[in-house]
Amino acid sequence: MKAVVIFYSLEGNTRLIANTISEELKAEIVEIKPKRQIPSSGLKKYFWGGKQVVLKERPEIEEINIDFSKYDLIVFGTPVWAGRFAPVFNTFFNKYKIRDKRIALFCCHGGGKEGKTFIEFKEHLKGNEFIGEVDFKDPLKRNSNDHILKAKEWINNII
Repeated sequence: MKAVVIFYSLEGNTRLIANTISEELKAEIVEIKPKRQIPSSGLKKYFWGGKQVVLKERPEIEEINIDFSKYDLIVFGTPVWAGRFAPVFNTFFNKYKIRDKRIALFCCHGGGKEGKTFIEFKEHLKGNEFIGEVDFKDPLKRNSNDHILKAKEWINNII
């Protein structure tokens, strides 16, 4: 099985989990990078991030050269912003069409839960088979080792 992990991370939480899953699967990894990053701390982070979510903005992202036809499994990871996935995914799904793949989803959040994150992913990824989803609360702040073990167990259980 050939797999790829596609993720966006602002503060490093999602990157930690994406790297863990990628290593466990021996999968390729692709980080979605906006051409202009929002602030990673303070009130500006919440203002600009929240604004992008509410207005369903599509921030410009760096080009991704990937042939999705080579992969059987695609794992997507995002931080949760205002109960939804990070806006770079609006841009990603507008540029790239993915069909007939096995899809696994994960998200990282600081409070609450995943909100509508997984629902929105599934709306944008219709025509695929969803095999699992999981959320992580503050992996870098709350015992990283436990979250790493949870990520490894989760991905091994769904594949």
